Amino acid sequence: MAVLMPIPGHIDPVPVPRSFAPRSDGRIDLLGLSKADLRMALETSQLEPKLAKLRAKQLWHWIYNRGVTDFALMTDISKVMQPWLAARFVVSRPQVVQAQVSEDGTRKWLLRSDDGQDYEAVFIPDADRGTLCVSSQVGCTLNCRFCHTGTMRLVRNLTPAEIVGQVMLARDALGEWPSSPEGRMLTNIVMMGMGEPLYNFDNVRDALKLVMDGDGLALSKRRITLSTSGVVPLMARAGEEIGVNLAVSLHAVTKEIRDEIVPINRKYGIEELLQACADYPGANNARRITFEYVMLKDKNDSDADARELVRLIKHYKLPAKVNLIPFNPWPGAPYECSTPERVKAFSSIIFESGISAPVRTPRGRDIDAACGQLKTSSERKSRAELDRLAEEKQAALG
Repeated sequence: MAVLMPIPGHIDPVPVPRSFAPRSDGRIDLLGLSKADLRMALETSQLEPKLAKLRAKQLWHWIYNRGVTDFALMTDISKVMQPWLAARFVVSRPQVVQAQVSEDGTRKWLLRSDDGQDYEAVFIPDADRGTLCVSSQVGCTLNCRFCHTGTMRLVRNLTPAEIVGQVMLARDALGEWPSSPEGRMLTNIVMMGMGEPLYNFDNVRDALKLVMDGDGLALSKRRITLSTSGVVPLMARAGEEIGVNLAVSLHAVTKEIRDEIVPINRKYGIEELLQACADYPGANNARRITFEYVMLKDKNDSDADARELVRLIKHYKLPAKVNLIPFNPWPGAPYECSTPERVKAFSSIIFESGISAPVRTPRGRDIDAACGQLKTSSERKSRAELDRLAEEKQAALG
């Protein structure tokens, strides 16, 4: 779909893709555009097609390979062209409201969009890898009872620019420009932040295509994992159109318990979900499906639960591993974490069946960055505060 924008020198408006809709300052954000759309954005600003093709290639390199946001620093673009670009375009980054570093080295960023919505990203360093946990929505609609994010209302989907912007910001903070596959601290991405990625399918797909593009960020699809709570109708499409690793928030092995803690189970049951896992394109022993299983005391952590989990995985012939996640408490949470002894016993039963079941070490708990703890202050803003922020922004723009 396109919107009509007047272009200087034209009597009639020119159709412009909605993704090119200008920001409040009148400029178009180039971050998040595909290569084809980047070229089209230049052409719709009256750059001759052949020159637009060249400039698009140059801009792509500077944006995604070198991490540059200032057109004046793009040295192979002429001094005349640099201010022309700056007047019409911008290469954005998310606004950082707060940056925190845990005692274990985990980093969390509270980010704010142009329309005043908050979301979070978390970077988790390890000895041999560094994983960025990326959000796909502001808030969440799934209401999983053990998850703090799930207690938020869903505000809106994040755009491709806001999704890939989390990756760019992390690369900025880690000093990882120019882009190179060697020696990276940020080696992996998990779509496990705020929101359900498959309920924002198109934007997540388009953002991850930018991340995987070999001419830019060049992160292999084997190093990207998309987590879903079980949006069954879109799982096969995710495998076909995105092709990254799949993680499933399972968390229970009976209808009664999963209905309670993962309400989407009432719509897409365990059997339907596991069959979708069995049918997931590209799943094999080298690319196993990960089942995420939060350990809740006296709720889903019995030996019988562990044996049933093993039975289900083997019944559906799933190439799978299980990540056991000690519950990360938050104020008002309705559950407690299973005891370490119970977690160990649960893990042992699964391991003894020949299925990997490591226990995830909680990270970033002291800054509320651990699994299930992400929850921004966006929903707590009063309407008056949002109006005040909007007025201040308008005043700053003159």
